[in-house]
Amino acid sequence: MCDVDRFIESLRPTTAGGLFEPGLPIAVARAPGRLDVMGGIADYSGSLVLQMPIREAALAAVQTGGEGEGLLVVSEAAEPGDRRSVQMSRSDLDDLLAASYQEAREILTRDHASSWAAYLAGVLVVLAQEERARFDRGMRILLRSEVPEGKGVSSSAAIEVATMQAVARAIGLKLDGVRLATLCQRVENYVVGAPCGIMDQMASALGREHELLALLCQPAEVQGYVPISPMIGLWGIDSGVRHAVGGGDYGSVRTGAFMGYRIIADLAGLPVSEVDLSGVLRVEDHHWKGFLTNLKPSEFDARFRDRLPETMSGAEFLASHRGLTDPVTRIDPSRTYAVRKPTSHPVYENDRVRRFGELVEEAHAEDALREMGVLMYLSHDSYSSCGLGSDGTDRLVAMVRQAGPEWGLYGAKITGGGSGGTVAILGWSNAGDAVQEIADRYARETGRTAYVFEGSSPGACQFGTRVHTLD
Repeated sequence: MCDVDRFIESLRPTTAGGLFEPGLPIAVARAPGRLDVMGGIADYSGSLVLQMPIREAALAAVQTGGEGEGLLVVSEAAEPGDRRSVQMSRSDLDDLLAASYQEAREILTRDHASSWAAYLAGVLVVLAQEERARFDRGMRILLRSEVPEGKGVSSSAAIEVATMQAVARAIGLKLDGVRLATLCQRVENYVVGAPCGIMDQMASALGREHELLALLCQPAEVQGYVPISPMIGLWGIDSGVRHAVGGGDYGSVRTGAFMGYRIIADLAGLPVSEVDLSGVLRVEDHHWKGFLTNLKPSEFDARFRDRLPETMSGAEFLASHRGLTDPVTRIDPSRTYAVRKPTSHPVYENDRVRRFGELVEEAHAEDALREMGVLMYLSHDSYSSCGLGSDGTDRLVAMVRQAGPEWGLYGAKITGGGSGGTVAILGWSNAGDAVQEIADRYARETGRTAYVFEGSSPGACQFGTRVHTLD
């Protein structure tokens, strides 16, 4: 792809600032961001999700150095001149690789100005812990990402997947796509400290150009790929409201959903079989297998919905239910959490995603597009009821609703972790001008930049890796 060709060309000493040694191989990988078409935050509750890799991607170049060398990590934005770096001596790198996940997080994030490097150096930590990888030789990593940060299109997953794939190739380690994505999720969960689901990394690693990845997040089962008809179009508009997975809203909604599952498990009489040393509960659940989305909406409505509290304090929950089944979610006893709506959302969302996936096959018919649009609007409204809306994303969705089929547009919804970020839009493929008009009008109204995501590209595994040697 042309972005990879330009990236490789830029690795020459005159342009890369002498980062890489001539004559030694450089592993190059590319991983795109993703547009969350349907599924979103229901991923951590086991939902089916439908994800499209976007055109924008992160590129990583990795070269191993000599014995006794440490680690040099350089990150460049798409704009020339925006460069930042972190360097570790051999002894500091050895300390990092010998550290626990908690210790590694403290090492890499103690200085806020360089905490970005946790997404890259964390790859080495996870490979050392999970794959027993050895890094006896030094390593140089160059990252350049065109996936904008804080837009809800998985910039962090793209960075992790590109870096992981390039590092693995550089040290001769073979990882299949699911293992690659799972290890990248561990980077974000345990080294960076952000409680994301598996959806983003899987889409970046295993997505296919112009297809929807149908992923059942239990924990990461690829159910197939749904070709996107050339008659329909999918776009994203950035609201200009910054999104962060590690933010309080996403975290509290995630916590509320896992609180709801624990309450349901107790209401159903499921025994707690073990409490491990970290305080994570293990429930004997042979019926729903630990996932809220395995409850049918009819069963949830009849047996549990009205028995869930609207809200509950952390202290009250811990006194009654002891803890959660999720190892990366923590309860603050002093906080009050919404429970019923965060628990309800994944149950109904999984149903909506399944129906949407069925309708994609019929998307040449207007009736199918209309129903798909309704499902997107329902998903958006459910996000908002959980407290994950924002004025910008609500305004964009309202503008798409107002434009409607007359403009060739049928649906829109907030994406990813919510609380800002990008809105996904569905319409006929020739409605691109209408999408741009909405983005332009939104920018005039709000004073925010409204970037339009358009187009698709292959996931990291479909693209593969390249090995380049400088003359």
